[in-house]
Amino acid sequence: MTPATLATQSLSAFPDLSQAPTNQQLLPLTAETNAQGHLEVGGCDLVELVAQFGSPLYVLDEETFRRACRDYVQGLHDHYPGESLVLYASKAWNCLATCALASRAGLGIDVASGGELYTALMAGANPETIYFHGNNKSLQELAQALEMGCTVVADNWLELTRLAELAAHQSPDQPKPRVMLRLTPGIECHTHDYIRTGQLDSKFGFDPQALPDLFTFALEHPQIDWVGVHAHIGSQIFELQPHQDLANTLAAWFSKAARLGLNFQEFNVGGGLGMRYVEADNPPSIRQWTKWVANSVIQACRSENIPLPKLICEPGRSIAGPSTVTAYTIGTRKDIPGIRTYIAVDGGMSDNPRPITYQAQYTAVLGNRILETPDTTVTVAGKHCESGDILLKDIQLPNPQPGDTLVVFGTGAYNYSMASNYNRLTRPAAVLVKEGNATVILKRETYADLLRQDVLPSGLA
Repeated sequence: MTPATLATQSLSAFPDLSQAPTNQQLLPLTAETNAQGHLEVGGCDLVELVAQFGSPLYVLDEETFRRACRDYVQGLHDHYPGESLVLYASKAWNCLATCALASRAGLGIDVASGGELYTALMAGANPETIYFHGNNKSLQELAQALEMGCTVVADNWLELTRLAELAAHQSPDQPKPRVMLRLTPGIECHTHDYIRTGQLDSKFGFDPQALPDLFTFALEHPQIDWVGVHAHIGSQIFELQPHQDLANTLAAWFSKAARLGLNFQEFNVGGGLGMRYVEADNPPSIRQWTKWVANSVIQACRSENIPLPKLICEPGRSIAGPSTVTAYTIGTRKDIPGIRTYIAVDGGMSDNPRPITYQAQYTAVLGNRILETPDTTVTVAGKHCESGDILLKDIQLPNPQPGDTLVVFGTGAYNYSMASNYNRLTRPAAVLVKEGNATVILKRETYADLLRQDVLPSGLA
């Protein structure tokens, strides 16, 4: 079964797209084949988009992005009787458009740097629903977050001492800084080592053995509003059981805090739900995940005899990832008899570093020949001066030719956000598509942009 056929069949099973599980689809929900045999997303022909905006080109489907946001919000609303808040983990793709889409869908924003915070604020996000992460926040970033009224997720002792100092110098009429404590839960799950965060050997969070000292510090600094605890177990996770283990761990920490007189109110379970990149992937749906997490937290709180806290989660990949495709133009072809056929595209590791970094796999089709039967095994290489610059290895396409439009699915998460100017390639443009209209949300960089920060010293011999 070809990826295009698989995508079409999976969508036809959900004629009412409001029921389609976005993170289980290979293609965005609005994907169709038009009369020209071209792939359309959001009512826009991918071949025409490349002709108009150039390639490589990120194409973000507004409907799929919004649907994923709604599924998270509605899923917690349906299954969790207490208060809840979904945060968009904007590190997946932080730009004005994605932050604005998430905010308008009722989500808060999870940021991990001053730059991400600034972008979220400029996009109109409510600072009271912005949570600031990171394992080495600068003093300037912490002050920026407190000034804006954001919640800081404290990761280490240096941050705690700095936060206490900043709080001590606030004027009495200012609200107390909101601080959440991040701990490593000691829970491991099956995912890539680089995106596994829940094990004890992690750069993130306090060791649970520090709990007594942490709670003592909190009690000694009432000028801070200690709102709760946070833990995260990783990314691109298909398992559900680790989230129940996490709920039990968080509830136990909550219970210990309550016995000491700390009035924690929020319970942040992180994110991590995976998405479908290739046919073999089978992640739980967003609705299944929210139901499992909600029930796990309810059961854990009952077991510890504590009231239901405000439940917070932080999805990113499962929102941004499935909503986006990247369109490339095929260039050279190299046939090595009996070994391999390479085709090269006009992008590569600079617009998608995940294959060379994580050995990540993707699915792709020829957007201008979507109905043709794949009959040729090829390896798709980027144009960078790097042997490891391979986007897709040994995939089936219908005998690709120079000028064809290669469309790679599921590229919304950690593609643009990790993009670079390696070999001084300009970063791609991005368009938001909806009902046949395409709007530029990220301009394509120019050669002049590459030199914007360069300074040529005077007097060079």
